[in-house]
Parts: sequence; C-alpha cells; structure tokens
Amino acid sequence: MTTQSHYPTYNVMDEQKEWDAHTRDIVNARLLRENGYQYLTLVEAETLRAWCGLLMDDHRGDIIQYVLCHIDKVLAEDKGEAQRNVNVPPIRTLLRQGLKGIDETGWIASSKPFIHLDEQSQRQIMLQISSGSYPPTANWDGIPQKALFQKLLTLSVEAYYSHPLIWSEIGYGGPAYPRGYVRANPGLLDPWEAVKTL
Repeated sequence: MTTQSHYPTYNVMDEQKEWDAHTRDIVNARLLRENGYQYLTLVEAETLRAWCGLLMDDHRGDIIQYVLCHIDKVLAEDKGEAQRNVNVPPIRTLLRQGLKGIDETGWIASSKPFIHLDEQSQRQIMLQISSGSYPPTANWDGIPQKALFQKLLTLSVEAYYSHPLIWSEIGYGGPAYPRGYVRANPGLLDPWEAVKTL
C-alpha cells in the first residue's frame, strides 16, 4: 500500500473538539501503542504482525500494533461469536492453532519461521492458505484454512480502518456525533470534511 494520501493536509484529530468526551476517549486510545498482550504469546504476536502487515500491505509499526492489540483483545475477552460455520472451531482455537500452522509453513519451506521468510514466499503461502490449498500437516488438523484466512482478514480490516491515521489518509471525517452533517446534497462537503488535493 502506498502511504501517499489524497488528503495530505487533512488530520481527522483536528476535529476532536467537536466529539463528545466518550467518543474522543475511544478514538484517542487508538493512537496509543500498547506492547503487552493479554492472550497472544510473543511468537503468535510476531507471526500475526508479519501476516497482518502483508494482508493490509502496510508495515507501519503503530498501525499494525493497533491491529494486533485489537485481535488480542477480541481473543482475551472471548465474548463468543454471533455465528460460526459447521466444522470451524471457536475463534480462540482457530487462531491459536492456525498461527502455529502459519509459523510452521516457514519451517517447512525454508527451515525458519514464517516471519523470517521473504515477502514473496510469505505471500505465496498466504495465497495457498486463502484458497485452502496449503498441504495439510498435524498443525492444520481440524483448522480450515479458508476460515482462518477469512477470520484474520475480517479482524485486521475492522481494526485497520478504525485507526485515525487511516481515517485521515482516506479522507474519512471521523465521528459526526454530536455535530452531524449539514450539507447532505451530492458533491457538497461540510467545512470540516477532507478536501481531495491530489
């Protein structure tokens, strides 16, 4: 991903004075870089860091760390899942065993962990897992590869696109509450919205 924005002068955080205190606290917390994990082991976190950076095509430390913390929080809270397909294990099992399988792919391919493979090799493995065609091993027993890929994609995207820096880069104006939108006609922008410059 190119980090060149169509909105290089826009910073969604300049508008935080317009948000209510609760919303402001939530969004500001997304800018803090947490390093501790409640559920993930360090090996799992580093495997996930390589995977998510490749998946989002963005390796910026603060943003990917936020993605990891989001996934860790989901796993630690273990609130359950609204729905899960037949033959797909619970999220904690899916991700813990799936990350072992991903780590193992590097050892099989090049006698080193997934995180130390070159990006092309990582991408090839990711493509195989996304289609469910990576050769099965004991670590993949009971772990549907497509379901793992889809779960990691969903969790990564929901975290990545909730980070304020990404909001600024895509021109998203952030929370509109309590201010709201005034100009609702197509092509018209409120004064606080991003203006495309490139």
